[in-house]
Amino acid sequence: MSTILDTFIAPPCHDEIEILYQDEHLVLINKPAGLLSLSGKNPQNLDSVHHRLVQIYPGCTLVHRLDFSTSGLMVVARNKAINAALCQQFSRRTVSKMYSALLCGHLKNDEGVIDAAIAKDPALFPRMSICAFNGKPARSRYQVVERFHYRQENGASLCLTRVQLTPETGRTHQLRIHCQLLGHPILGCDLYGGCLLPGTERAPRLMLHASELHFRHPISQEWMNVQNASPF
Repeated sequence: MSTILDTFIAPPCHDEIEILYQDEHLVLINKPAGLLSLSGKNPQNLDSVHHRLVQIYPGCTLVHRLDFSTSGLMVVARNKAINAALCQQFSRRTVSKMYSALLCGHLKNDEGVIDAAIAKDPALFPRMSICAFNGKPARSRYQVVERFHYRQENGASLCLTRVQLTPETGRTHQLRIHCQLLGHPILGCDLYGGCLLPGTERAPRLMLHASELHFRHPISQEWMNVQNASPF
């Protein structure tokens, strides 16, 4: 069995976590891009959403994660019982999430579904791969919001499409690799082809933001319909 060596060292993140809602059971936050969800094994990767929040809410646990480069909504449980109840909602897929993204190029269709299994491949780490044989089922929906041209400082024009992405499953890097499969990677994606061509401006970040989260409060049973506008 091969050992996967993670040599990634996260650069310092000076942006604060925005607390959007809190009660005695859970916390809703807006995670900044460039912050780990959980601390890594390497001591240099100690800073994370969990590391920061546990100082404020002792005993809190993460119910789900966002990629290091992704910003947006996360729900955090304040005790083990709430964590178990929320995890059950995620596993039953009664939680719905929506992301805002900028994709390279102009998509032909206004909406569509990407249905392609995703697998871990030690030879490609940290990237994932599309694999119908060994991969886990993965399904995403996309809806075009607008197609536009972004004019760069050097005068070159860049075709971009703003989309809403809805993952029906929760695989690692799912939206990033599914958009690459569409032929329109997410702008600023360093793993799946979203960096700009040589001689053009480099995107300041991965243009992917968790903008909506819908779930049932484990105690009140009321629907929590949370929105957070994309910063790009």
